[in-house]
Amino acid sequence: MRHLVLVLGDQLNLDSAAFEGFDPAQDRVLMIEARGEADGVCWSHKARIALFLSAMRHTAEAIRARGWPLRYLRLDEAVGAADETPLAARLAAVLAEQPPEGLLVVEPGEWRLARAIESVAAAAGVPLRPRPDRHFLCSRADFARWAQPMKGSLRMEFFYREQRRRHRVLLDAEGQPEGGAWNFDADNRSAYPKSGPGTIPPPAGFAPDALTREVFDLVERVFPGHPGRLEHFAWPVTREQALEALDRFIAHRLAHFGPYQDAMWEATPFGWHSLLSTSLNLKLLDPREVIAAAEAAYRAGRAPLAGVEGFIRQILGWREFIRGVYWRFMPELAEANHFAHHRPLPRWWWTGDTQMACARDVIRQTLDHGYAHHIQRLMVTGLFGLLAGLDPQAVAAWYLAVYVDAVEWVELPNVAGMALFADGGRFTSKPYLASGAYIQRQSNHCTGCRYRPERKTGPDACPYTVLYWAFLDRHEAALAGNARTALMVKNLQRLDAAQRADLRASAEGVLARLDEL
Repeated sequence: MRHLVLVLGDQLNLDSAAFEGFDPAQDRVLMIEARGEADGVCWSHKARIALFLSAMRHTAEAIRARGWPLRYLRLDEAVGAADETPLAARLAAVLAEQPPEGLLVVEPGEWRLARAIESVAAAAGVPLRPRPDRHFLCSRADFARWAQPMKGSLRMEFFYREQRRRHRVLLDAEGQPEGGAWNFDADNRSAYPKSGPGTIPPPAGFAPDALTREVFDLVERVFPGHPGRLEHFAWPVTREQALEALDRFIAHRLAHFGPYQDAMWEATPFGWHSLLSTSLNLKLLDPREVIAAAEAAYRAGRAPLAGVEGFIRQILGWREFIRGVYWRFMPELAEANHFAHHRPLPRWWWTGDTQMACARDVIRQTLDHGYAHHIQRLMVTGLFGLLAGLDPQAVAAWYLAVYVDAVEWVELPNVAGMALFADGGRFTSKPYLASGAYIQRQSNHCTGCRYRPERKTGPDACPYTVLYWAFLDRHEAALAGNARTALMVKNLQRLDAAQRADLRASAEGVLARLDEL
């Protein structure tokens, strides 16, 4: 064997650099299901495990259809002397059985796994031949060159503008941004009307086929105690389904995505969101085709500029930026804890059994679907984690476990850096702070909640509001020195000493009974 081509579970694009120069007469493909990726690293949602395994098995069928030799190690298949759990151990057993002249792999998306593969190849005496991941529009080397001269924190907005110019996305004939502005954020932050969101065309959904149902049986048998449910599973697991999901979003949902991308409403899990992150992160979709489809919809008059720009910014801007940030600041990012927060997760983070209506709805939705949109993640669960002083590593592990689209390169910077400010602001300009009033503005959750968002103290005070004011009080000096949080501190300073003492006492009471909120 010349090359053993290792295809990882989030590298399912068959046009990947891994297959350049592939010769079926000399080379072989290897795919590995590993239990350690589901319960050794994080206690994964059943739907997340099922999505990865089903997509991998469908990709394996596509590889076999090309006539390429493939060794596919299933989760319950022994290799070597025993059924080893970690992916690295299973890879080591394969290399020991039949060492190739070289192990070829596209650069992994996770720091831990990249180091593990390097160690396994070195121990086996097999040359490791990594190839760049061409899925992304900005390589790791290009991001490093962009970031090198930056002083202080990195800023996504400047990166995004450069990417727009470089790839000529949403530019006019003179090379200027369409509509005369780079950013239409102000048009994309509306709440739903008081009457509710109305009728929203559903996203594409896919009935599980026989192969996926076989995976369901495996997940229920091997991971019976894991969180989440499978009865709502309708995620794309093939390239064809991913393209259908993209087409449906562009045709039926993109036009109203922009204004309501930050809106929340009870029992409305998907809103107008694209739900394409699973297909992008598994690499069943290429970001270029997603961006091109959205821009084409704008130029054909089928979607407004503000919404299209906001959608493209998430992919060309934030997604590419976050990947660069991950590789720039790992492995330190995984241990970052700027505020020295160490509280364990409340029990209801795994059940949704809380009296806070917003958290209850988001967590139960997450358990049902393995999904919550970005504002639910940032300004409901993430905000609570920050205000309550939850341990950043525990919160990041929870996010990696419960969301079907979670892979570490995108999940960790968003949680540790953006939601929790655990890195101290290496790429964000402020902690994302808010009281219950923000959730009240952006949703209908507060209407039926036992807690009142306008109250800072007392038994009916919203825990978000109580903890928000206590957070300002605790970090007053640092927040006063930040132009983006200084006004919050000025509002705090209007309270007299007795009121601030009441705030501290109320917060201590909330923190003492986190499990009972």
